[in-house]
Amino acid sequence: MAEGVVGGKGVDEGQVRRLVLFGTKGVVMRCRDFTAEALTDWGWIPAEDDEGRERAEDVLLLVSEVVTNACLHAGGPEELVLRHRDGRLRVEVFDGNPEHPRRRQPRAPSLPGGHGLMVLDRLARAWGSEARERGKVVWLEVTRPAPRGDA
Repeated sequence: MAEGVVGGKGVDEGQVRRLVLFGTKGVVMRCRDFTAEALTDWGWIPAEDDEGRERAEDVLLLVSEVVTNACLHAGGPEELVLRHRDGRLRVEVFDGNPEHPRRRQPRAPSLPGGHGLMVLDRLARAWGSEARERGKVVWLEVTRPAPRGDA
């Protein structure tokens, strides 16, 4: 269950939203909904064109992947942080497990499961993980497509 939501704007951080989380039940959908609301407020949704719509859908899929991985491999996420600045979005998922994500043996794309990091590789501009005092944060970055007509 989502325990607390903090929104706001930092001086140098751009726009930041935080969702504090407990447990795993329904957490993926709560994080997707929270992200969709932020994307709407930040003008990513509704998108101006197909590329923008696809990028917003990519963001929601990426959030689902990193939150699901925290549920499956880390006992559940503790916090979701969204940082938006200058058309860039950084998604951070904090959990209490210090073990960093690692790739599994290559799997056939037709088999279910085990494709989360491949999805991150294909859809995120960049991603990684960093140790924290207790646990880690898995982060990813996505850039919003430039509006049509902008050079």
